[in-house]
Amino acid sequence: MGFIDTDYTGVVNDLQGFPFRSGRLCLDFSATLGGRYRGGVERLGSTEDLRRWLSASGLCPRPASVKAHHVEGARGLREAIYRLAHPKKKPGAADVATVNRWAGLPPLAPKLAVDGTVHFRGSVEAALSTVARDAIDLLTGPLARRIRECARPDCSLLFVDASRPGRRRWCSMERCGNRLKTAAYRRRQRD
Repeated sequence: MGFIDTDYTGVVNDLQGFPFRSGRLCLDFSATLGGRYRGGVERLGSTEDLRRWLSASGLCPRPASVKAHHVEGARGLREAIYRLAHPKKKPGAADVATVNRWAGLPPLAPKLAVDGTVHFRGSVEAALSTVARDAIDLLTGPLARRIRECARPDCSLLFVDASRPGRRRWCSMERCGNRLKTAAYRRRQRD
């Protein structure tokens, strides 16, 4: 198992412009390209964006130097994870190779603090290795069958359905669920 706790829940609200509501680090990373069905919203457009995501995720609160090749590599890893995790997409050998290549690098080193929290130390490559290892852990474990795509038509976020019956439809009730329910209510009121 990697250094990321398998009970990772992220946060419901967006943090620094990034959605952290999928229930797994690797799926939150795949959400750095949003709105996939309406042209895409690139959230890793620059080295500063990658630095902010690494900080917001808690992997690297103060990442060292982030270079353009890190952004390019991160985007490749993100897309491989998305295709491998998507319940309706067929995995490709190139995607598996990409995740394995990143996972083969040394991951972040966890450091336990006196207050019981864990902090990570390492390079950008180590942070991306940690994300790739989390993807392998998710995709080969029992939660792989619980990966869903948000039912809101313009949301492409993947999430782990941790509900008991396994029938969760939205990445977040507060974001997408309420929007759909409110729209349906307004349609019924008009009719």
